[in-house]
Amino acid sequence: MPKKTVIIGGVAGGATAAARLRRRDENMEIVVLEKGDYISFANCGLPYYIGDVIKSRDALLLQTPEAMKKKFNIDVRTKAEAAAIDPKEHKVLVRSLSTGEEYEETYDSLILATGSSPLKPPIPGIDGQGIFTLWNIPDTDNIKHYMEQHHPGRAAVIGGGFIGLEMAENLHRAGLDVTIIEMQNQVMAPLDYEMAQLLHENIRMNNTRLILEDGVDHFETQNGSTKIHLKSGRSVEAELVLLSIGVRPNSALAKDAGLALNARGGIQVDACLRTSEPDIYAVGDVIEVNHLVTGEKTMIPLAGPANKQARICADNITGSQKTYEGSMGTSVAQVFDLTAAAVGLNEKALLASGRKKGTDYETVVINQKSHAGYYPQATPITLKLLFDKEGKILGAQAVGQDKVDKRIDTIATVMSMKGTTENLAKLELAYAPPFSSAKDPVNMLGFVAENIRNNMVSFVTPAELDLLLQAEHEGVTVLDVTEEAERMVFSIPGSVHMPLGTLRSRLRELNPDKRIVAYCSIGVRSYNAARILMQSGFQKVSVLAGGTSFYKTYHHTASGETPPVLTSAEKSPAAPEPAKDSPQKLQILDCSGLQCPGPIMKVNETLKKMPEGSRLQVSATDMGFARDIDAWCRRTGNTLLSTERQGRENIVTIQKGTAPSSAVDAASCPSHNRDDLSAASWPSHDRDDQGKTIIVFDGDLDKVLASFIIANGAAAMGRPVTMFFTFWGLNALRKPEKVHVKKPFIEKMFGFMMPRGTTKLKLSKMHMMGMGTKMMKKVMKSKNVSSLEELIRQAQENGVKLVACTMSMDVMGITPEELIDGVELAGVASYLGDAEQSNVNLFV
Repeated sequence: MPKKTVIIGGVAGGATAAARLRRRDENMEIVVLEKGDYISFANCGLPYYIGDVIKSRDALLLQTPEAMKKKFNIDVRTKAEAAAIDPKEHKVLVRSLSTGEEYEETYDSLILATGSSPLKPPIPGIDGQGIFTLWNIPDTDNIKHYMEQHHPGRAAVIGGGFIGLEMAENLHRAGLDVTIIEMQNQVMAPLDYEMAQLLHENIRMNNTRLILEDGVDHFETQNGSTKIHLKSGRSVEAELVLLSIGVRPNSALAKDAGLALNARGGIQVDACLRTSEPDIYAVGDVIEVNHLVTGEKTMIPLAGPANKQARICADNITGSQKTYEGSMGTSVAQVFDLTAAAVGLNEKALLASGRKKGTDYETVVINQKSHAGYYPQATPITLKLLFDKEGKILGAQAVGQDKVDKRIDTIATVMSMKGTTENLAKLELAYAPPFSSAKDPVNMLGFVAENIRNNMVSFVTPAELDLLLQAEHEGVTVLDVTEEAERMVFSIPGSVHMPLGTLRSRLRELNPDKRIVAYCSIGVRSYNAARILMQSGFQKVSVLAGGTSFYKTYHHTASGETPPVLTSAEKSPAAPEPAKDSPQKLQILDCSGLQCPGPIMKVNETLKKMPEGSRLQVSATDMGFARDIDAWCRRTGNTLLSTERQGRENIVTIQKGTAPSSAVDAASCPSHNRDDLSAASWPSHDRDDQGKTIIVFDGDLDKVLASFIIANGAAAMGRPVTMFFTFWGLNALRKPEKVHVKKPFIEKMFGFMMPRGTTKLKLSKMHMMGMGTKMMKKVMKSKNVSSLEELIRQAQENGVKLVACTMSMDVMGITPEELIDGVELAGVASYLGDAEQSNVNLFV
């Protein structure tokens, strides 16, 4: 008599198991019970249908009940809910959602492929109009219909995981203004924070608002839109809200049947995918699996593992004894211009497990090209590798524009074969200029990892360098081995400049007793510098991992400014045509494929040979180029006219020398994001060495008053003014009301002891327990002298730039949330850049 298998659930696990069972046993009776309307659909493609990348809804439907019956002779019943399982009697109670009828279905073997569902926590207002989850075809139809009926202009995505980021990108593509709200300090949890910063920067460059470390308190529906009230007190308004908070396994049916579950509700299975009941199997998002790196139990809800589990399960039901060894969580996602991929453990997981860097594991971060740099359209890839002292690979991450997936897939393959970093170095991989480099980025990871294991190099990450400089600044030399043109674009404050070509002749200028951290743009020249130093007797030498391109991305929000917005070519205004008397027509410079600092160096060389007033259009695939060229133009007295994005290229137009303000306005250069009076909007004679910079170090009322009176006077004369608040001066920028933020105990004490805002500032002399300060304020009022609060407001209205020193904020325990609106965050380098364009510098 033929055996009978009942499968509860379709999509990846259920449909795959059914088809495999038929291929293994032509006579078996196979019944698939699917609660929804669709037995098999491309759930990973749903965001791209909403974004109109996938044009046809039918393309999402992989199989229909009719096709399954015709091709495989499988009895597929949609709208059939499995209400209960009786393991002893081998029966399933089935309820028809169309008729309400209930009946029993017997089985010899049962497969649970019930999957998972999106989390929907009990937040007040979460069921309001315009608030959606995306998990299946009906969800997709609801969102599509809502967009067609209501034409929302703003969208908010709650959660920065795979679906949340893919939806944010596709809603942005559909023309909506998008805000991403994530409770953690980063999006894309499989990545470590510094790798996620690459995504954060690109999200912001695509004119999408990103709010991190803030959760939803409640939703409020008002006038056809939803007001999202956040835990911090901030609020976001949107006409469409997408919830992407996480998933939970659909294991209630298994629990009621008495099957063993783990603490997270996952069904426990053995290596053959049997549950605690021998004739019941389970596959997909609903089960617990082994993590192949740690050997520990975990849950990894991914489509790839679900399909493989379904195949193994079907084989075992039909007589095989195959085992599912586990998963490493190999994953990939597109996030705006970038692809992010990961495999294995990240550094957060290693630290959480009690392991220490340098003792239990090491990391490598490198910048490479997607293929040979001289071949067109080569783009940067940043890769991170984690490995132990024996060379065992623990995990890897990669972020870039192209060919990211094949690098992570290669590493995942080596990991699955128990390979080591030495194996990565030895891999023989296919090479031709359009596809890779002779030394593939995966090989390079192996080379660098082996150098670390053999004590040929030591790295510090951007975060480690920050901590190092704070803890022992006097004992550290930060060595810049870049060229002069690169240093014009960016340098780490306090660094010593010795271009690599001059290093051997200048070794005596360096103190061998100090720790030396060398840096360049991506890490290659600084590694060469480190080898020179180490072989010349210097013992404490490290290299900045990833170079300044990675360092700048890691700190891309430190200035408080949004990164340059990369506008699509069809929306971006073209740079204005040169005047009829222009010395020459627009010159084209192709820097595609060049890695930082290549594009800047080429621009520098080319502009030197061009006459004043001529224009240069530059194309570059380096994602940091738009940011770097903006800084370079301001430092060198040239004018950035426009920035736009065409495919994988950044297209910028530069005029040699200064352009009339009208020309810059006409170009609508998107790289300047300050409101009203930006540096680019000042006439050239006012910009060149006519600015005023004031360092506000002291927090006494009279000194802060004097600073703002001078600043307003200079602004009234049309001069650009920067006020740099550091140490005690920061108290003048604090909000008067208490702001609830999490701080260590010492920082809380600092905040308690220091004056909070302008109303608490005291006179430097004659304070007299507060009487003198009150008398001063009364006299000022009687003499019609503006109060400090009024002076600050006037300064902001006059375009005075208020800058809070980030280093001082860290030392004083002041967070950005505690500062008044309109204050920029920056370091010393930003102040010095403005100071160089000033003819008055005051220290108060």
